[in-house]
Amino acid sequence: MITVIKPGLLTTIQDKGRWGYQAYGMPVAGAMDRYSYRVVNILTGNHCNAAVIEMTMLGGTFRFDTAAWAAIGGADMQATLNGEKITNWSSFFVAPGSTLTFGYAENGCRSYLAVHGGIEVPLVLGSRSTYTRAGVGGLGGKALQVGSALALGTQFKLVGEARTLPAGFTPNYTSELAVRVLLGPQDDLFAEEGMTTFFNSRYILSTEADRMGYRFEGPQVKHSGAPDIISDALCQGAIQVPGHGMPIVMMADRATTGGYAKLGTVIGPDLTCLAQAKPGDGVTFILCSEEEAVGALQYEQDRYHQLIAWRTAPLLDAGKGREYKLTINGQCYDVKVEEVSS
Repeated sequence: MITVIKPGLLTTIQDKGRWGYQAYGMPVAGAMDRYSYRVVNILTGNHCNAAVIEMTMLGGTFRFDTAAWAAIGGADMQATLNGEKITNWSSFFVAPGSTLTFGYAENGCRSYLAVHGGIEVPLVLGSRSTYTRAGVGGLGGKALQVGSALALGTQFKLVGEARTLPAGFTPNYTSELAVRVLLGPQDDLFAEEGMTTFFNSRYILSTEADRMGYRFEGPQVKHSGAPDIISDALCQGAIQVPGHGMPIVMMADRATTGGYAKLGTVIGPDLTCLAQAKPGDGVTFILCSEEEAVGALQYEQDRYHQLIAWRTAPLLDAGKGREYKLTINGQCYDVKVEEVSS
């Protein structure tokens, strides 16, 4: 069990999202930064859809009432465990009665806390993700509050040693981003001047940025005609441009349909960095081909596979015994693994 002492600014339970129900008007929700979400689950030995805690701008304080393996990643919120600093992008053991504390995001916007076994809240339409606008999922469909009690999933795995993510896999969050965009589906509804403006200008993320969408401020993107269309489906990363000419990028909690022309779509691998942007950050949009987009996605998937292989490396090293901690339903045991000759 984990008890919330301080909830932070906006702290919710998220997993990969509620897929398969957009046709019925149910948004997907899920982790905003899917890379950080995947990595912290890899670090803790969880399956790829385990529920985690997502914190925005200001993290929370949590008391662990049971032993657990945990990992943090995403924005650096200067986490401490019982007053001792915890390295970001690392896994670590938490003893019963310990307090894990997060502060303000020094870089990036969102931090993720995974615990081996996952956060155990009820499944709603196949997902544990919180969608606060409809009060669905998570813990009562709401952001975490003081006193919220979070159960953990079954813990029965040799998690191994505490580890820190290899340097080459650690994102570098900056206040200036360049994100790649695939054209369509309604790029033909924009004037040539508008398209040139969009891809050759710097836009600022406004304060109207949340889990539903990111509104940008900058040079006006002109349409060739009316900005409205017959409402059609919205995917994550879709760039809607209403009549005022300011682009809006659809994020995890987006509606299922929208009635503004969509100039293009931010490619999936770049949405992870965009999800870490804060109001005031600058963004440049770069035209991307379909081939480049597929290559970026393949590269992202290859990196996940490399991390899984790194995380599940053989327990034995050159025949030497190694010591691990084994947690079984909250009880921790010291285990030594040795090679035995036949």
